[in-house]
Amino acid sequence: MTTDDLKAALAQVKYPGFSRDIVSFGLVRAASLTDGVARISLALTTSDPKVPTQLKREVEQCLRALAGVREVVVEIAVARAPANGAAGDNLAGNAAAPKAIKFAVAIASGKGGVGKSTFAVNLACALAQHLTAQGRPGRVGLMDCDIYGPSVPLMIGLQGQRPNVAGDNIIIPLEKHGVKVMSMGFLVDENTPVVWRGPMIMKTIQQFVQNVQWGELDILLVDLPPGTGDAQLSLVQTLPLDGAVLITTPQPAATNIARKGGLMFQKVNVPLLGVAENMSYFLDPAGLRHALFGEGGGQKTADSLGTILLGQVPLIAGIRAGGDSGEPVVVNAPSGEAAKIFRAIGEKILTLLAGRPG
Repeated sequence: MTTDDLKAALAQVKYPGFSRDIVSFGLVRAASLTDGVARISLALTTSDPKVPTQLKREVEQCLRALAGVREVVVEIAVARAPANGAAGDNLAGNAAAPKAIKFAVAIASGKGGVGKSTFAVNLACALAQHLTAQGRPGRVGLMDCDIYGPSVPLMIGLQGQRPNVAGDNIIIPLEKHGVKVMSMGFLVDENTPVVWRGPMIMKTIQQFVQNVQWGELDILLVDLPPGTGDAQLSLVQTLPLDGAVLITTPQPAATNIARKGGLMFQKVNVPLLGVAENMSYFLDPAGLRHALFGEGGGQKTADSLGTILLGQVPLIAGIRAGGDSGEPVVVNAPSGEAAKIFRAIGEKILTLLAGRPG
C-alpha cells in the first residue's frame, strides 16, 4: 500500500466544522505503511484542544478499516492559532474562509489564451443579473488571482481605480455591474511587472480571502491563472472551494492540458462542476456555424473527467469588444445570444451548487 493509497483513504476524514477533508487542506505531511503499521503525520494550527483529539480518533478509525493495516500511529504537530485569527482556526496556517460567502468556485484552465478571464467576467455579470432579478443584488464576488497578468480590471471597467482601505487594513472591494471585485491590478501600476516567488503569491491570495470585506455573497468566483502552480495550490489550501469550472477551447492543444487542470482539482478533492467550451464556433452573417478550432473537445474533456459540459460559448466579436471597453457583452447586449448562454451556464452552476451535500 502506497502513500497515495493512504491519503486516498484519509480523504474521508473531514476537518471539524468543514465539509473539506484533511488531505485537501494540506494537513497530512507524511503517510507510510511498514509491516502493517501505518504512520501518519499531521500539522495543525488551532486553539481548540478538541480538534487534534478528534482528528486522531477519526484517522485511526479510518485506517484500521483497511486491509493490511494492523496498527495506526498518528503524530500531530499543533501550532497555536493567533488570537486575532479569522473565523477561529487557521488550519494549516492559512486564512479561514469568510463564513459570509455561501459558495466559492474556481474558474480555471490548463493553458493561457482560452479566454478564461473573459469567461469569468461575463459569468460574474450574468450571475449578478440573475440574482438581482431574484431580489438579491450585490451577492456576487470576483477575485482575480492572476497575479502576473491581471486583466479583470480592464474587462469589467475598473482599470486605473484603487480600492479604499478601512480600519485594521481591511480592503473594500470595488464594485461594477453588480459584481464586487478584487484584483492585483488594483494594487500595482499597470507598467510595473510583478516578479514574485511562490511564498509571496500565497500571502497575496490569503490576504484577498482574509483581508477583503466581501460582505454577504451567494457566490465568489475565483479567476485563476493558467497552470497548476503556486497560485492554484495556495488557493485550494486557503479557501474551501465548493467547486471548479474548467475553461477550454475545442482543439486538442487546449483540451489535453485542461484535462490536467481537472485532474489537479480532483487530486485535492475539489469537485468539478463541469467544463465550459469557449470559442466553440463562429456564426457568420448567414447564420452558418464554422468550427474554426475543431469541435467536440469540451465534451470529450468533460467525459474524461467524469463531469458535464456546462455550455458552449461562440466566437463573437462583441465578446472581445466588450472586454476591451469594460462593458462585458452580458451587460451591453443582455438580450443577445452570448448573454443568454452565459446566464444559462450561471444558472446551471447555481443549481449544481445548491444540490451539493454539506
